[in-house]
Amino acid sequence: MKRLQAIAVSLLLIVAIAFVARLGFAVSQARKIPDAALAQVPFENETGSIAQAIATGEGYSNPFARKTGPTAWLTPIYPWIVVLAFKMFGVFTIRAFYFLVFLNIIFSSAACVPLYAVGKRIAGVGAGAAAAWLWAVYPNAVMTPFEWIWDTSLAALLSVVLLWVTMRLAESRRMRDWCLYGLLWGFVLMTNPSLGSLLPFLLGWAAYRAWCLAAPRSESKRWLLQPSAALAIAILCCVPWTIRNYAVFHRFVPLRSNFPLELYIGNNENYDDQHPHYPGMVTKDRETWRYIKMGETPFMDEEMRKAKKFIFSHPRVEGILFSERFIAFWGGIPNPIDKFMATDSWLVRSLILCAMFSGVGALAGIVVLVWRRSDYAFPLAIYPVIFPLLYYITHTSLRYRHPIDPEILLLAAIVCGARIHSNHDSTRKAIALSEKPCSGTD
Repeated sequence: MKRLQAIAVSLLLIVAIAFVARLGFAVSQARKIPDAALAQVPFENETGSIAQAIATGEGYSNPFARKTGPTAWLTPIYPWIVVLAFKMFGVFTIRAFYFLVFLNIIFSSAACVPLYAVGKRIAGVGAGAAAAWLWAVYPNAVMTPFEWIWDTSLAALLSVVLLWVTMRLAESRRMRDWCLYGLLWGFVLMTNPSLGSLLPFLLGWAAYRAWCLAAPRSESKRWLLQPSAALAIAILCCVPWTIRNYAVFHRFVPLRSNFPLELYIGNNENYDDQHPHYPGMVTKDRETWRYIKMGETPFMDEEMRKAKKFIFSHPRVEGILFSERFIAFWGGIPNPIDKFMATDSWLVRSLILCAMFSGVGALAGIVVLVWRRSDYAFPLAIYPVIFPLLYYITHTSLRYRHPIDPEILLLAAIVCGARIHSNHDSTRKAIALSEKPCSGTD
């Protein structure tokens, strides 16, 4: 029994299984798709187009493979990773695709390590191992490295690394650690700015906990100095990119420029009071043609104007759309129950079920941590509470939720662990009562 338990909590085994599962899926899918398609189709997105422009000497531009000029559509870290692949193996080649898929697999598999560590710190080695196992075999996590040449897998790794480092940082008195934390946040913001919504909460919690743990109290003034240094460094990491954007667009674009389009896609005139549930007829393809004709700055200004006009003039419809996006975020797709009943695909059904059950598990996990008065309830809870807000007001998909899936699975694992312990305690009490001598006389 002890040998089986040791195997079950082996981090090396969990990481190996995660890697094999992702690699196996990639190999299986690659055998079904012609090489010519794999060398082209996965790059037909903003990331691939910008990387192509850089690799061919046109600079950071052309997000739709047309000569539309400079862009701030994406932050630069992952496009430059794709550029590296293009420089090594050629632009839009099968070898470049395989290289990037392999990197994504490494990113996704490596997330097991900090996830295990966070779970162990919060609820013991069993919870850490359970969370890592769930991530190792979670269908969306297994599929994403192959399906998306995007920052999605890297963002999932970075999100759980942030949680792990934040928890450790709160116990550190060294300024160096806080400065390194700021550098980490700078890298995250330049990779996936959506995770930036967590910055004030994670940094604030780390500062507050550091202040509570400060001893002697004369050192508690560091709770302000050290977090301020971390925040300043994180901002400074973004300054070169922001200066570049201002020089190019003559306006303040701190990270990305595409928010107006995303807002308009989810809030546009094709929804109305009579048909609030109908998907809008605005598509990214149609908007792409307008972008090509107008250019990035005037196009985004127009999208923002139209989105605001619709939002403020249709408050009832906005309430309906907000609730439907909430359901879509946690169900994996819009109208998940209807789609589950209508589809014949076991894969689609498994994705919907996993998304829904893990979402319920995340809510229950927050309740368990609060009930236990865990010191780590707040930093873990903000992932499913704060991060999705951006997608509740724009639009969502299973990919957009992926960066916080490790934390969602960890919360679900904590619930399972609490349930197991509860059953175990009940069994022990029942045994103890059955073995207790009866009082009275024969």
